[in-house]
Amino acid sequence: MVKRRLVIVGGGSAGWVAAAYLNGALNRLRKGPRVEITVLESPDVPRISVGEATIPSINHVLEVAGIDEIDFLKHTDATYKQAIKYRNWYKNDGSYYYHPFTRGPFGPIDFTGDNWARSDQSIPYMDTVSPQPALCELGLLPKTNGPWAFGPQIHYAYHMNAQKFADYLTDHAIAGGVRHVRANMTDVIMRENGLIAGVETDRAGRIDGDVFVDCTGFSALMIGKKMGVDNYDASQFLMCDRALVMPIPYDVAYPGEMRPYTTATALSAGWIWDIPLRTRRAIGYVHSSDFISEDEAERELRAYEGAHGEKLDTRMVNFHVGWRRRHWEGNCIAIGLSGGFIEPLESTGIYLSELGAVMLAEHFPYKEEHIPALAFRYNRILQNRYYEILDFINLHYCLTKRDDTEFWREVQKPERITDRIKAKLEFWRAKHPSSADLEDQFFLGQAQDLSPDSRRPEDRRPPVDTAKLWSHYSYECIMYGMHYNGRDWADDDGETGFPAEIQPRVKARVAQLRTVLPRHEDYLRQTVGFEAPPTGPRPDGWS
Repeated sequence: MVKRRLVIVGGGSAGWVAAAYLNGALNRLRKGPRVEITVLESPDVPRISVGEATIPSINHVLEVAGIDEIDFLKHTDATYKQAIKYRNWYKNDGSYYYHPFTRGPFGPIDFTGDNWARSDQSIPYMDTVSPQPALCELGLLPKTNGPWAFGPQIHYAYHMNAQKFADYLTDHAIAGGVRHVRANMTDVIMRENGLIAGVETDRAGRIDGDVFVDCTGFSALMIGKKMGVDNYDASQFLMCDRALVMPIPYDVAYPGEMRPYTTATALSAGWIWDIPLRTRRAIGYVHSSDFISEDEAERELRAYEGAHGEKLDTRMVNFHVGWRRRHWEGNCIAIGLSGGFIEPLESTGIYLSELGAVMLAEHFPYKEEHIPALAFRYNRILQNRYYEILDFINLHYCLTKRDDTEFWREVQKPERITDRIKAKLEFWRAKHPSSADLEDQFFLGQAQDLSPDSRRPEDRRPPVDTAKLWSHYSYECIMYGMHYNGRDWADDDGETGFPAEIQPRVKARVAQLRTVLPRHEDYLRQTVGFEAPPTGPRPDGWS
């Protein structure tokens, strides 16, 4: 017997990630009372489809939703991803560093980061502690054709066509029992106690429910316009506010390889993503409108791609960095762009939709009287995670040594750095990063109160990064990839300036894996029928 009615307003990646995951978590895997799930999707609102690169958490979503990996690959033009390669972030000199998904500990006490910082730094840091930069450069897949029998598993995620991903999830969720209604919401009907009773539509009548999920994108028709929850503005710390997007079909130019990683190349006023799918490459120039015009941004984007991209169409996506001060208000939960958006430098666009769905499954209100307690915890968790992502992306900017444009000079100013990152970097002058630093990230000098004055009760505690979406290893990766060294080694008695070296275990792993891992495009040819087109011109901005 149906006990609770869940209504998701809005489709796209966010709506259908929520529908597929919640149907798997609350109905397919749970033996308790069923939840009736309805997705109300407008036939007139186009999908923005933000986010074509993912992080390893996507594998949990696919598993809970009951989705087969190969079937997913076939239907979404997906390829594999095992790292992000950052080019020209430290200086505008062609240098690069990797942020891979796998980096194991070395010994009961891991001093590899501290030791590298004392060395001559002649080898990029992540090359010394992870096999994945080498595997990326070799173009190898992060998995084998058969069972894995080669030590710890290499973590991976995917690149995919976000439009096709939403379509695929739609079909999968409907086949699993989710009700799909194609109509426009015209009104939100409230109860006297401040909860939502239902929504009116233009062609499907009224749809009542017990829990409502707002997936209406930047419009935020329910959580923002109806429930009145305002946004926290984070644009002071991440100044990019639009992305100029251009797809490059392989029949126009196939560069001769399908890289198993995302590339993020810094340009004059932001950075460009470069994502390989099975039918095309997707590139997009994320930039600040305060520092470059649309025409200038388009010239830079086309210069990056080269002459073969001159006639390809572009599309501008405007965005604002920030998030709802509460993602759960009453019986309304914002998931996806209605809840917020942070510059997708670390591929967190789809992840934030995943997070909203995963946390709602864990905090689902089967009884109305439990809503206040569940909403309080849900909001705390979501707020912490948004701040964590903001800080980590802010770290990439504030450590740059670029001074060749006004944009890069501006991002290094103290007022552009979050107080939490300032406190962390100051703390890491006293010690090298370690796991304990992320247990409760509150350090001397941080603000005591981040909430505005309000008539309603507010959670006024500062955010903490206890989720460890990125471990201290990831912080080391960015810090040392940008050659940051806040410690004064002259005060230490220890040795400095000795040659950097690759950890023996990493050398052995690379030597072993390069003999057993297939090339990325070879594996896709065998499993999903990828046919590589003739090699054409390579992008001018590649290296």
